[in-house]
Amino acid sequence: MMSRIWKYVIVISGVAMALFLLPAVVEAQCSMCRAVLSASDAKFIRSFNLGVLVLLVPPVSMFCTIFIVLRRHEKVGSHESGAGGHDNDQDADF
Repeated sequence: MMSRIWKYVIVISGVAMALFLLPAVVEAQCSMCRAVLSASDAKFIRSFNLGVLVLLVPPVSMFCTIFIVLRRHEKVGSHESGAGGHDNDQDADF
């Protein structure tokens, strides 16, 4: 149980460190996009924003699918471990 918590702590701290280290790069890309789009017309800007949203759909759908599958697998695993509790009682007699 504690090892699972430590895994979560390590993953969360790794993501937090990555988020603190990446903002300079992200801001540079956003300013470049802003500079390019400032010289464009409204139709191009609208199309660019729609393209960004379309490119966002596959990663979000993959993340949601993986999350749902893991949640269902976790629920199935918890039901199986509850049924196997009787085996642990027999092992304790030895």
